[in-house]
Amino acid sequence: MFPLGAVLLPGSMMPLHVFEPRYRQMIIDCLDQDGEPEFGQTLITHGQETGGGDQRAMVGTVAKMVEVEAIDASRYALIAVGARRIKVEEWLTDDPYPVADVVDWLDEKPNLAGLAERIAAMSDRVRICRELAARLGTPGGDSSRVTISEDPVVATYNLAAIAPVGPADRLRLLSSPGPSTRLDLLEEILDDVEAMLKFRLS
Repeated sequence: MFPLGAVLLPGSMMPLHVFEPRYRQMIIDCLDQDGEPEFGQTLITHGQETGGGDQRAMVGTVAKMVEVEAIDASRYALIAVGARRIKVEEWLTDDPYPVADVVDWLDEKPNLAGLAERIAAMSDRVRICRELAARLGTPGGDSSRVTISEDPVVATYNLAAIAPVGPADRLRLLSSPGPSTRLDLLEEILDDVEAMLKFRLS
């Protein structure tokens, strides 16, 4: 497991610079396993990314390692892609890196009636909020270059990933039971975000 101060969502990409010895060992162990190398990623809810002693979320994402490069003897650069959602059943003793018993957590089967229209509307809403954030100098990039999946479950994760929200809200979105409830929650979060952004711009 690789707890971080960020949330990786299914369908999203996360570049990582790995330098702490225990996580370098984790990368080596992952690469030594059969099949595609992967690890679990969760949010650190309290504490720091380095040194241990942190508190970790009980929901996370399986991260597939799609590119790995040894920069030198003490550093790895890698790109991970979120594959699927997991629940942590139990955190085990770090040995030397965090280890947990986990189970896959599938999204609820969506009611497809009107879902595509809701996703399209939410895509416009996210774009507007990103544009407001950009006017305040908040990094986020050009949302027109972001591809939203045709799969409704993945699409809601795509929108949660590019919305201008913090890690705690992203964790709430990851923890939503399914795409419909995720859209409901994202709409609620963006109501507050948009009001705050407009206030700061006024």
